Amino acid sequence: QVQLVESGGGLVQAGGSLRLSCVASGRTSRDYGMGWFRQAPGNQREVVATISRSGGSTYYADSVKGRFTISRDNAKNTVYLQMNSLKPEDTAVYYCAASTLLIATMSSRYEYWGQGTQVTVSS
Repeated sequence: QVQLVESGGGLVQAGGSLRLSCVASGRTSRDYGMGWFRQAPGNQREVVATISRSGGSTYYADSVKGRFTISRDNAKNTVYLQMNSLKPEDTAVYYCAASTLLIATMSSRYEYWGQGTQVTVSS
């Protein structure tokens, strides 16, 4: 089992940047494919980006391609989401998740979830 704790959220103006971090404890994060998801009020949870156990493969939602970068440091049991050129529509609670699959894009494939961190982008 693994526990996930996100940090790095906050309030930023449109066009700004934030970097989210997700620290895993319990089992080492290299045993899991990792993902970032988000959920805005009234919306379903959606995938933002995912990364394979080794970090060699990544996936991005079309809405964030070219603006967000997912990465991981398995030595630190940490996954990052660098968010640049933020838009008001990026406002949501962002969740880190871990999957026993090599890599996955569907939220149902993720067994472990963090508590979420709020990202608010003002116009």
